Amino acid sequence: MCFDLDSDPPIRPLADAAVDHESLTLRAADGNSFRAFHAWPLETTGRAIVILPDVRGLHHYYEELAIRFAEIGVEAVAIDYFGRTAGIGDRGDDFDFGPHVAQTTWAGLSADIERAAKYLKDDAGHGARSLFTTGFCMGGRNAFLSATLGLGLSGVIGFYGWPGGPSRNDTPAPTEVVGTFECPVLGIFGGADQGIPITAVQQFRDALASVPIEHEIVVEPDAPHSFFDRKQAEFQKQSDDAWARIQRFIEAHGAN
Repeated sequence: MCFDLDSDPPIRPLADAAVDHESLTLRAADGNSFRAFHAWPLETTGRAIVILPDVRGLHHYYEELAIRFAEIGVEAVAIDYFGRTAGIGDRGDDFDFGPHVAQTTWAGLSADIERAAKYLKDDAGHGARSLFTTGFCMGGRNAFLSATLGLGLSGVIGFYGWPGGPSRNDTPAPTEVVGTFECPVLGIFGGADQGIPITAVQQFRDALASVPIEHEIVVEPDAPHSFFDRKQAEFQKQSDDAWARIQRFIEAHGAN
Protein backbone atom coordinates (compact mmCIF):
# COMPACT_ATOMS: atom_id res chain seq x y z
CA MET A 1 0.00 0.00 0.00
CA CYS A 2 1.06 3.60 -0.42
CA PHE A 3 0.24 5.02 3.01
CA ASP A 4 0.14 3.64 6.54
CA LEU A 5 -3.33 3.13 7.96
CA ASP A 6 -3.00 6.12 10.30
CA SER A 7 -1.70 8.52 7.63
CA ASP A 8 -3.26 11.86 6.73
CA PRO A 9 -2.62 14.33 3.92
CA PRO A 10 0.24 16.72 4.79
CA ILE A 11 -2.03 19.75 4.46
CA ARG A 12 -2.97 21.99 7.37
CA PRO A 13 -6.78 22.26 7.72
CA LEU A 14 -8.26 25.70 7.12
CA ALA A 15 -10.09 26.38 10.37
CA ASP A 16 -12.43 29.04 9.01
CA ALA A 17 -13.43 27.18 5.83
CA ALA A 18 -17.17 26.55 5.48
CA VAL A 19 -17.52 23.01 4.11
CA ASP A 20 -19.77 20.00 4.45
CA HIS A 21 -19.33 16.31 3.65
CA GLU A 22 -21.13 12.99 3.48
CA SER A 23 -20.61 9.34 2.70
CA LEU A 24 -22.68 7.98 -0.17
CA THR A 25 -23.17 5.07 -2.54
CA LEU A 26 -22.99 5.58 -6.29
CA ARG A 27 -24.21 3.24 -9.02
CA ALA A 28 -22.23 2.96 -12.26
CA ALA A 29 -23.74 2.45 -15.70
CA ASP A 30 -22.87 -1.26 -15.60
CA GLY A 31 -24.89 -1.71 -12.40
CA ASN A 32 -21.99 -1.70 -9.96
CA SER A 33 -22.64 0.02 -6.62
CA PHE A 34 -19.61 1.49 -4.88
CA ARG A 35 -18.75 3.61 -1.86
CA ALA A 36 -17.78 7.25 -2.17
CA PHE A 37 -17.13 10.27 0.01
CA HIS A 38 -18.30 13.74 -1.00
CA ALA A 39 -17.02 17.06 0.38
CA TRP A 40 -18.01 20.49 -0.85
CA PRO A 41 -17.54 24.18 -0.04
CA LEU A 42 -20.68 25.99 1.04
CA GLU A 43 -19.74 28.77 -1.36
CA THR A 44 -19.33 27.19 -4.79
CA THR A 45 -16.48 28.03 -7.17
CA GLY A 46 -17.58 25.81 -10.04
CA ARG A 47 -14.50 23.58 -9.66
CA ALA A 48 -14.62 19.92 -8.72
CA ILE A 49 -12.32 16.90 -8.55
CA VAL A 50 -12.60 13.10 -8.48
CA ILE A 51 -10.06 11.51 -6.11
CA LEU A 52 -8.74 8.08 -7.10
CA PRO A 53 -7.12 6.20 -4.19
CA ASP A 54 -4.19 3.84 -3.98
CA VAL A 55 -4.59 0.05 -3.78
CA ARG A 56 -6.62 0.18 -0.53
CA GLY A 57 -9.55 1.89 -2.18
CA LEU A 58 -11.56 4.43 -0.23
CA HIS A 59 -9.78 5.12 3.05
CA HIS A 60 -9.66 7.78 5.77
CA TYR A 61 -6.68 9.45 4.05
CA TYR A 62 -8.73 10.15 0.92
CA GLU A 63 -11.76 11.32 2.85
CA GLU A 64 -9.55 13.86 4.61
CA LEU A 65 -8.03 14.88 1.28
CA ALA A 66 -11.51 15.50 -0.11
CA ILE A 67 -12.19 17.84 2.81
CA ARG A 68 -8.89 19.66 2.22
CA PHE A 69 -9.93 20.24 -1.40
CA ALA A 70 -13.33 21.53 -0.29
CA GLU A 71 -11.59 23.95 2.08
CA ILE A 72 -9.85 25.60 -0.90
CA GLY A 73 -13.12 25.79 -2.82
CA VAL A 74 -12.90 22.59 -4.88
CA GLU A 75 -15.80 20.16 -4.53
CA ALA A 76 -14.48 16.59 -4.25
CA VAL A 77 -15.63 12.99 -4.48
CA ALA A 78 -13.27 10.18 -3.44
CA ILE A 79 -14.30 6.75 -4.71
CA ASP A 80 -13.76 3.11 -3.82
CA TYR A 81 -12.60 0.49 -6.35
CA PHE A 82 -13.99 -2.71 -4.91
CA GLY A 83 -17.77 -2.59 -5.05
CA ARG A 84 -17.83 -5.48 -7.52
CA THR A 85 -15.81 -7.84 -5.31
CA ALA A 86 -15.95 -6.53 -1.71
CA GLY A 87 -19.36 -4.86 -1.62
CA ILE A 88 -20.16 -1.50 -0.08
CA GLY A 89 -19.90 -2.29 3.63
CA ASP A 90 -17.26 -0.86 5.95
CA ARG A 91 -13.94 -2.72 5.89
CA GLY A 92 -11.48 -3.13 8.72
CA ASP A 93 -7.78 -2.36 8.79
CA ASP A 94 -7.06 -6.03 8.05
CA PHE A 95 -8.75 -5.85 4.63
CA ASP A 96 -6.71 -7.92 2.15
CA PHE A 97 -6.83 -5.61 -0.85
CA GLY A 98 -4.46 -7.56 -3.10
CA PRO A 99 -6.93 -10.09 -4.53
CA HIS A 100 -9.46 -7.30 -5.10
CA VAL A 101 -6.97 -5.12 -6.95
CA ALA A 102 -6.19 -8.05 -9.23
CA GLN A 103 -9.90 -8.41 -10.07
CA THR A 104 -10.36 -4.78 -11.10
CA THR A 105 -10.54 -4.04 -14.81
CA TRP A 106 -10.05 -0.85 -16.76
CA ALA A 107 -13.62 -1.18 -18.03
CA GLY A 108 -14.95 -1.34 -14.48
CA LEU A 109 -12.70 1.43 -13.19
CA SER A 110 -13.70 3.61 -16.14
CA ALA A 111 -17.39 3.08 -15.38
CA ASP A 112 -16.88 4.10 -11.75
CA ILE A 113 -14.83 7.19 -12.66
CA GLU A 114 -17.46 8.20 -15.19
CA ARG A 115 -20.20 7.85 -12.56
CA ALA A 116 -18.31 10.01 -10.07
CA ALA A 117 -17.77 12.62 -12.78
CA LYS A 118 -21.47 12.61 -13.63
CA TYR A 119 -22.38 12.94 -9.96
CA LEU A 120 -20.27 16.07 -9.62
CA LYS A 121 -21.40 17.59 -12.91
CA ASP A 122 -25.09 16.70 -12.89
CA ASP A 123 -26.32 15.25 -9.60
CA ALA A 124 -24.66 17.04 -6.68
CA GLY A 125 -26.31 20.32 -7.56
CA HIS A 126 -23.42 22.58 -6.63
CA GLY A 127 -22.73 23.99 -10.05
CA ALA A 128 -19.52 22.18 -11.04
CA ARG A 129 -18.38 23.73 -14.33
CA SER A 130 -14.83 22.39 -14.53
CA LEU A 131 -13.78 18.91 -13.46
CA PHE A 132 -10.40 17.39 -12.61
CA THR A 133 -9.17 14.01 -11.44
CA THR A 134 -6.31 13.25 -9.10
CA GLY A 135 -4.90 9.96 -7.87
CA PHE A 136 -2.09 8.29 -5.99
CA CYS A 137 -0.02 5.22 -6.96
CA MET A 138 -2.61 2.94 -8.63
CA GLY A 139 -4.89 5.96 -8.59
CA GLY A 140 -2.17 8.11 -10.17
CA ARG A 141 -2.10 5.79 -13.16
CA ASN A 142 -5.89 5.82 -13.23
CA ALA A 143 -5.89 9.64 -13.09
CA PHE A 144 -3.58 9.86 -16.10
CA LEU A 145 -5.76 7.38 -17.99
CA SER A 146 -8.96 9.25 -17.12
CA ALA A 147 -7.78 11.81 -19.70
CA THR A 148 -8.78 9.25 -22.34
CA LEU A 149 -12.40 8.75 -21.23
CA GLY A 150 -14.12 11.62 -23.01
CA LEU A 151 -15.33 13.18 -19.76
CA GLY A 152 -14.61 16.77 -20.73
CA LEU A 153 -12.02 17.06 -17.98
CA SER A 154 -10.21 20.33 -17.39
CA GLY A 155 -7.09 18.48 -16.27
CA VAL A 156 -5.67 15.36 -14.59
CA ILE A 157 -3.20 15.19 -11.69
CA GLY A 158 -1.28 11.99 -10.97
CA PHE A 159 0.94 11.35 -7.96
CA TYR A 160 3.57 8.64 -8.53
CA GLY A 161 1.38 6.63 -10.88
CA TRP A 162 3.34 4.11 -12.91
CA PRO A 163 3.49 5.72 -16.36
CA GLY A 164 4.78 2.70 -18.24
CA GLY A 165 4.82 -1.06 -18.12
CA PRO A 166 2.24 -3.57 -16.90
CA SER A 167 0.02 -3.16 -13.84
CA ARG A 168 -1.79 -5.50 -11.45
CA ASN A 169 -4.82 -5.36 -13.72
CA ASP A 170 -5.41 -4.61 -17.40
CA THR A 171 -5.00 -0.83 -17.34
CA PRO A 172 -2.96 0.38 -20.31
CA ALA A 173 0.33 2.19 -19.81
CA PRO A 174 -0.23 5.97 -19.86
CA THR A 175 3.00 6.52 -21.82
CA GLU A 176 1.61 4.36 -24.63
CA VAL A 177 -1.75 6.14 -24.95
CA VAL A 178 -0.84 9.83 -24.62
CA GLY A 179 -2.07 10.32 -28.16
CA THR A 180 -5.63 9.90 -26.85
CA PHE A 181 -5.28 12.30 -23.90
CA GLU A 182 -7.85 15.09 -24.04
CA CYS A 183 -6.77 17.57 -21.35
CA PRO A 184 -3.73 19.06 -19.57
CA VAL A 185 -1.63 16.80 -17.33
CA LEU A 186 0.19 17.43 -14.07
CA GLY A 187 2.39 14.52 -13.01
CA ILE A 188 4.17 14.53 -9.64
CA PHE A 189 6.88 11.98 -8.89
CA GLY A 190 9.51 11.39 -6.23
CA GLY A 191 13.17 11.69 -7.13
CA ALA A 192 14.00 8.83 -4.73
CA ASP A 193 11.09 6.55 -5.70
CA GLN A 194 12.46 3.00 -5.70
CA GLY A 195 9.58 1.72 -7.82
CA ILE A 196 9.37 4.33 -10.58
CA PRO A 197 12.79 5.09 -12.07
CA ILE A 198 13.52 8.56 -13.38
CA THR A 199 14.00 7.01 -16.82
CA ALA A 200 10.32 5.97 -16.83
CA VAL A 201 9.27 9.48 -15.78
CA GLN A 202 11.38 10.96 -18.57
CA GLN A 203 9.83 8.59 -21.11
CA PHE A 204 6.40 9.79 -20.01
CA ARG A 205 7.51 13.42 -20.29
CA ASP A 206 8.93 12.77 -23.76
CA ALA A 207 5.75 11.02 -24.88
CA LEU A 208 3.63 13.96 -23.71
CA ALA A 209 5.95 16.37 -25.50
CA SER A 210 5.27 14.50 -28.74
CA VAL A 211 1.54 15.30 -28.69
CA PRO A 212 -0.28 18.64 -28.45
CA ILE A 213 -1.20 18.30 -24.78
CA GLU A 214 -0.23 20.86 -22.16
CA HIS A 215 1.71 19.10 -19.43
CA GLU A 216 3.94 19.58 -16.41
CA ILE A 217 5.95 16.66 -15.07
CA VAL A 218 7.53 17.38 -11.67
CA VAL A 219 10.15 15.31 -9.87
CA GLU A 220 10.32 16.30 -6.21
CA PRO A 221 13.98 16.01 -5.14
CA ASP A 222 14.93 13.21 -2.73
CA ALA A 223 11.27 12.27 -2.19
CA PRO A 224 10.31 8.58 -2.03
CA HIS A 225 7.15 6.91 -3.26
CA SER A 226 4.16 8.06 -1.16
CA PHE A 227 5.99 11.12 0.17
CA PHE A 228 2.73 13.13 0.29
CA ASP A 229 1.97 12.05 3.85
CA ARG A 230 1.78 13.90 7.16
CA LYS A 231 3.87 11.16 8.78
CA GLN A 232 6.80 11.86 6.46
CA ALA A 233 7.63 15.22 7.98
CA GLU A 234 11.11 15.21 6.45
CA PHE A 235 9.45 15.67 3.04
CA GLN A 236 7.10 18.46 4.08
CA LYS A 237 8.87 20.92 1.78
CA GLN A 238 8.22 18.65 -1.22
CA SER A 239 4.63 18.09 -0.10
CA ASP A 240 4.05 21.83 0.24
CA ASP A 241 5.45 22.34 -3.25
CA ALA A 242 3.21 19.61 -4.67
CA TRP A 243 0.09 21.08 -3.01
CA ALA A 244 0.94 24.54 -4.32
CA ARG A 245 1.39 23.13 -7.84
CA ILE A 246 -2.00 21.43 -7.64
CA GLN A 247 -3.68 24.68 -6.66
CA ARG A 248 -1.96 26.59 -9.45
CA PHE A 249 -2.92 23.91 -11.97
CA ILE A 250 -6.59 24.03 -10.95
CA GLU A 251 -6.53 27.83 -10.91
CA ALA A 252 -5.01 27.92 -14.40
CA HIS A 253 -7.43 25.42 -15.96
CA GLY A 254 -10.57 25.75 -13.85
CA ALA A 255 -13.75 27.73 -14.30
CA ASN A 256 -13.74 31.42 -13.43
